[in-house]
Amino acid sequence: MMTLHMRMMAAALLAVVAAGSVWADAAGVQFSADMVRRGPDGQVTSGKMFVGDGRTRMEMTQQGREVVRISDQKRGMEWILFPADKNYLERSAPPAGAEAVKPPPPAAPSAETDPCAGVPGLTCRRVGVEDVNGRAAVKWEMSATDKGQTLTGAQWLDVERGLPLKHLMPNGQIVELKLIGIEQIDGRSAEKWEMVTTAPKQQPMATFQWYDPELKLAVREEFPGGYVSELKNIRVDPQPDDLFAVPAGFVRKTAPAPGPAPQPGGQ
Repeated sequence: MMTLHMRMMAAALLAVVAAGSVWADAAGVQFSADMVRRGPDGQVTSGKMFVGDGRTRMEMTQQGREVVRISDQKRGMEWILFPADKNYLERSAPPAGAEAVKPPPPAAPSAETDPCAGVPGLTCRRVGVEDVNGRAAVKWEMSATDKGQTLTGAQWLDVERGLPLKHLMPNGQIVELKLIGIEQIDGRSAEKWEMVTTAPKQQPMATFQWYDPELKLAVREEFPGGYVSELKNIRVDPQPDDLFAVPAGFVRKTAPAPGPAPQPGGQ
């Protein structure tokens, strides 16, 4: 059962999750790019990304083994290929937003859309328009009551683009999104956004994202602790269909069933 706080969190994230597929479909831009991830220790991992018409392909090396992940949004399916073994796994596609490289919170349909809609036990009340980091935003007060307990929070939706600029959680945690400016990333213009999370008795945590308006995704992210994820050598071109299909000769394998739960004492 969801606690009141969990329901409030769900409402705060609902616009982000629900709108992710809208932005992906609206992009309509096919491209290829190199994926680069760096850790604070200087370790670098790389791969390739190909984005077609509602389909993506990611080529990576995991534990010294080449792995290819193909996702088809329209069919709601995903294939994990193991080229060295010429076999693959098939499964339903994971929820939108599960990629390592993501856009900043994507636009909801409208700032006037009730952010509590679809979340049981929550109600939202439109308060008015306020300034959030220099941008006009519609403030929505959120409340949930269960067994005599009531929690309250708030969410501010950007008037121009509908994206959530600020969240206030019942525990006092605040998440704010701020547009810093326009910068060149790998020869492309990108919007630099700062997302700051502040919690009581904790140091603020900042994440930076460089959002490409044409590609409708973040081409670079910087996380606390020195982790960086970015796309480089971006080439906007139609992608061939065979990139998003299981190659001939590959054999489908069945994922192993989970084993029995361990018994106390190792029995």
